[in-house]
Amino acid sequence: MQEEIEALDKMHTWDIMNLPPGKMAIDCKWVYKIKTLLDGSIERYKARLVAKGYDQEYGIDYGDTFTPIAQLTSVWSLLAIGATKRWQLFQVEVKNAFLNGNLQEEVYMKPPPGYEHPPNKVYRLRRALYGLKQAP
Repeated sequence: MQEEIEALDKMHTWDIMNLPPGKMAIDCKWVYKIKTLLDGSIERYKARLVAKGYDQEYGIDYGDTFTPIAQLTSVWSLLAIGATKRWQLFQVEVKNAFLNGNLQEEVYMKPPPGYEHPPNKVYRLRRALYGLKQAP
């Protein structure tokens, strides 16, 4: 959980502030997963902070949403080019990959459970978190 919070802070995912009048703050939760190796042994424990985006209201917390994705044929084409040119291929895991997109709307979230925060403060999200309508 600490690693996730540090990554979110490093990406400047939110600003801590008072909730403006007339605004609503959505809740969040921790989602836990055990990552295993091929032999079934435990590689690591993973925690992800997820916003409860089902509380968002269309026109207030979000507008139209879309997710840019790569077409599978594009990926195959790139792999074919790499194979014919005998390029080395690498796989990279990008932590917090969805935090690169800035939010256009004002979205407020209650502080994560289990972490100290100033009383009566909320987080104004600057970047999309998992679970938001704006996140893939």
